[in-house]
Amino acid sequence: MVVQHLPLVGYNVSEVLHRVPPTVSRDELASAGALALVLAARAYDPSTNVPFARYATLRIKGAILDELRSMDWASRGARRRSRELEAAAERLRAALGRTPTRAELAETLGVEVGAVDAARADAERRVLSLDVPDSNVADVVRDESRTPEEHLLASERVHWLRAAVAELPEKLRVVIAGLYLEDRSIAELAVDLGVTQSRISQLRTEGLVLLRDGLNSAFDPDLVPAPERPDGVAERRRQAYYASIAARAALGAVHLDTVPHQRDAAGHTADLVG
Repeated sequence: MVVQHLPLVGYNVSEVLHRVPPTVSRDELASAGALALVLAARAYDPSTNVPFARYATLRIKGAILDELRSMDWASRGARRRSRELEAAAERLRAALGRTPTRAELAETLGVEVGAVDAARADAERRVLSLDVPDSNVADVVRDESRTPEEHLLASERVHWLRAAVAELPEKLRVVIAGLYLEDRSIAELAVDLGVTQSRISQLRTEGLVLLRDGLNSAFDPDLVPAPERPDGVAERRRQAYYASIAARAALGAVHLDTVPHQRDAAGHTADLVG
């Protein structure tokens, strides 16, 4: 019975294909229709006196429609709104003798103008297959996501940044972590450290410069400014800071509160940036 009525599948698929975009796969529709034919043959009850061809055709058409719905990107609500918009536009076009405005459509449908724009956008959206013959879609589609290499580099930079923050001298670390990681205000930090707000701003600048140079020392050494006094105390402290970042990053100890932080031996932070 299935073999005898198999042409029904091809006929119904052909009827549908001329009403759908060319991106719809004939094989997928035919597969859904053939499965429906097999299920119809199993479920058919001759005692109903309904011809099997009619019964099977209904099952095949239903399966093809279900397959088309599963391929559709839009929800039923989006399709319904699109149909309502099209019907309202046709009525207004006939009544006004011209194309209705967005405001007129919105008033007719009882919605905001933005809802009309959204419904139009849904109606005009198309899904294209990359496998359509003689199509250049695949040549113009760009993947904006990161490559595995870019993911790895970004992760490594975050790892080093955490190490760089953790290795800052205490006051600089408190200011940088407070402002950028803990969302604290300059006024709060000034009270906690017992300094003026202008001093907090100065410490922030010093900390950011030190962080920048510390990261550049690992990733872009050419961007690290040449020291005015290579043998000076400030430069030795900076080099020690760079080394401590590398050591912490290598160990993977990146949590701010798990490893003791480097401190300025003299208790001053300004000397570290020269």
